[in-house]
Amino acid sequence: MIRKQLVKSKKGTVVRVTFALPNSIWADRIHLVGDFNDWSRESHPMQRDRDGGWHITVELAAGRSYQFRYLCDGERWINDTQADDYVANGYGSENCVIRADLPAAGVETELDSQ
Repeated sequence: MIRKQLVKSKKGTVVRVTFALPNSIWADRIHLVGDFNDWSRESHPMQRDRDGGWHITVELAAGRSYQFRYLCDGERWINDTQADDYVANGYGSENCVIRADLPAAGVETELDSQ
């Protein structure tokens, strides 16, 4: 599940995006990796909830698109079925794309004032 929340603050408008994976993903650790963190394999670890699912929330600059993937246990890449789009990545597979301004089908969008 991907949940987007448009947040207006004194710093400007950002999109708070929650990335969530089900408990059926078998891994000891999962990291959110993308161009928003220079494809760092360590900087955005996902947390497990009490039901065993995985989640992380990040704030992204509004009006941009970002490429991302999930890295399981430092070796296995997986994509999100709720991504806004997919693009070839030059490694024989695809990266997910999230647009930080338009919701994907079935994705919640909310407006907060902070």
